[in-house]
This record gives sequence, C-alpha cells and structure tokens, in this order.
Amino acid sequence: MTVSTPPTGAGPLARREARLAWGLLAPTLLAVSLVVILPLLAVFWISFKPVGLADLRPPAPVVREDLRGKPQTAGDEATIRYRLRNSSQDKVISGVVLTDTWPEGLAPVALDPRCTLNGEALRCDLGDWEGGFRDEIRLDVTVGQAFLDAGGDVDDTEAAIAGNAENILTNASFTLENFTRIFDGAQFWSVFGVTIFYTVFGTVGALVMGLFAAMLLNRSFRGQGFLRGLYLFPYVAPVIAVAFSWILLFDPFSGSANALLLQMGVTQQSINFFGERPLALIMVTLFEIWRYFPLSFLFILARMQSIDTDMYEAADMDGASPFQKFWYLSMPQLLGILSVLFLLRFIWTFNKFDDIFLLTGGNAGTRTLTVNVYEQAFAVSNIGAGAAVAVVIFSCLLVFSFFFFKFMSKEEGL
Repeated sequence: MTVSTPPTGAGPLARREARLAWGLLAPTLLAVSLVVILPLLAVFWISFKPVGLADLRPPAPVVREDLRGKPQTAGDEATIRYRLRNSSQDKVISGVVLTDTWPEGLAPVALDPRCTLNGEALRCDLGDWEGGFRDEIRLDVTVGQAFLDAGGDVDDTEAAIAGNAENILTNASFTLENFTRIFDGAQFWSVFGVTIFYTVFGTVGALVMGLFAAMLLNRSFRGQGFLRGLYLFPYVAPVIAVAFSWILLFDPFSGSANALLLQMGVTQQSINFFGERPLALIMVTLFEIWRYFPLSFLFILARMQSIDTDMYEAADMDGASPFQKFWYLSMPQLLGILSVLFLLRFIWTFNKFDDIFLLTGGNAGTRTLTVNVYEQAFAVSNIGAGAAVAVVIFSCLLVFSFFFFKFMSKEEGL
C-alpha cells in the first residue's frame, strides 16, 4: 500500500507562508520602486516630450505688489501697483484672475477697468496671457489715518493670482523629435563609437591588469599586506584628487611626464596628452584601467585563494609548466568571477561620466554618451534630448545584458 503525499507548496500553510513572505518583501519592493523604477519611468516619459530646462517649472502667473507715493499723513494720495508677468516665455496662460484683500484705511480714487471692488474683496479679470507677457495694474487711492496707524504697508494682505496653463511635463502629447534629433546628428555615431571603445578596452584592461596583480600577490612574502593595500589606492582615492593629479602629471607645459620625455630625447616638443586626438581617448581609457583594476584584483585574488592546491601539486608532479597550470587549472576556476566582473565593469564603464568630464570635459574626441546626456540636458538646455540619450544608453545595456546572459546560459548548459 502506498501513501501519496500532497505536492509541496499546495497546502494552506504554504500559502500562508507565501503571503507572509510577500508581506515582508513589500517594503523592499516599494523602496526599489520609488528609488529605481519611478525615476526610470520618468526618464522614458520625458524622452518623448520636447522639454527644455525652463519647462521643468510649469507656467504660472506671477504678481508683485507695492505701494507707490510714500504717504505721510491722512489725505495723501498714493498708488497701489501690481506688477504682473508670465513665468513662461512661450506658453499661454488663460483665464488669469487676481484677487486681493483691500487694506483698511485706503479709499479708491480710480480703479483699473479690469478690476472690481466689492467691500474688501478686490478682483481683477486679466484674460489670457501670451508667453513673456508683462503688465502693471495701478490703483490710485487716498490714504486714511487707519491705514497709517496699521503701519502703512500693503504687504499685510498678500495678493493671489491664478490661471490655467498646459504643463508640457504632464500633458498627453508625445513626440519622437528628441530621438530624431540625436540620431540625425552628425556626431551621434562617432560618440557611440567612442563609448564602445572606452567601455570595451577599459573593461578588458581593468580585468587583465587585475588578473596579473592577483597572480603576483597570490603568494606569501614580506610586505604582502602593505603592497595589497597600496594596490587599492587608485580605487579608494577621491576621483577629483586623482583626476587632477593626472592632469598635472601630463600637463604639456609643466607636467613631469613631458619634462621626462623631453630630457630623454623621446620627443622634441611637449605632448598635449589630454588635448589631442586620438591620444586623449587612449589616456582616459588608461585612467579607467588604472583606477578600477583594484576591484577586479580583489575579487580575483579572493577566488584564487579559495582554489584547492592539491591539483597544482599533482600538476607539478606531472611536469606541467606554469602557463599550463594557469591556463588549464586556474582559468576554468576563474571564469565565473571573470564573467561577473566583466558584466559589472562593462555596465559601470558604459555609464561612467565623472572621470571623462574631469579629465577632458568630453573634448578632443572623448565625448561619450553619458557626457552627451549632460551636454544636451544642461549645456543646450534640452532636457528631452538628454533623456532620449539616456534611454539609448539603457537600451544598449539591456541588449548587452540579454546576450550576455544568453551566452552564459549556453556555456553552463555545456
């Protein structure tokens, strides 16, 4: 007689555990949504809108109120002035209405035709305002003693103004103009090529240099701890400090590198390392390799030290050369961590902005897509085009990640 057991996870207890697990994960999922997903959706949203830097603040009517005439005694005449303007230079605001509380002790002499006074309630119907609209409303008044006793100021009653304006950030109109502009630009594909060069060589170089450093320090010797700590300096040092150190070191006029090359007779004139094509791109790539190889070094060294040494002893007994031990024993053990490091470094390098911006500002053929995002959004004040370039960056990384994991899954299946 056989007793069948219910499938795992089908009982009420399993369902309660699943609900509890989702309940515990809910705060984390909410935090991830707020921090990651919502900004990403906002970038996609803005990329399909012709948004400039000035459009980040919605159009609104603005009013400034003051009293002209400086009355000193009761019976003096003065003027209440309202300075009006449209905060937008190209957007229309319709149905603008100004409201204010009439100060006690002021008697109106002449009202603007657009304004009415009902007791203490002042209302002015100002109609529609074109972009860049500016105007003034002047109300002549006679000052009474009550107004002077209250301090003689109209700021005690703040004027309110309201109107209807379309917000380009929240309306339902979309366009492909941003993507058309960046893809039709003569420099886009050259910028894309620079990004690929910088990312691929920067990533591979950091991995190779980290691998050599890990092999060098994967043995015990005096001063090993100090040397390991020294290797971490490029990664832990502030990027501004090391970037400006490189700029000073390779300065064409006062840099030590140029002085050494001139004294050795290698070159007859100073070299502008960060100002000439294609040398500037090579230099920023070398900076990327130098600065971020310690991260690869740490992970690779940790993996090397976890490899069982018995197979190396067996290889020694079989007469294997150092290269054979590295290629046939170490590399298969390191492929996992190398693939993960390549994925992370590729994504991080593709998104890198601060290193290139500090070293060259994107000049001399070093403009990458991330620098292009900054220039479109802030230098040209075209937020929509900057968001479109950011969407292109996201799409490129998404395609890369898809093929990377697809390739890795095939390798694991073998």
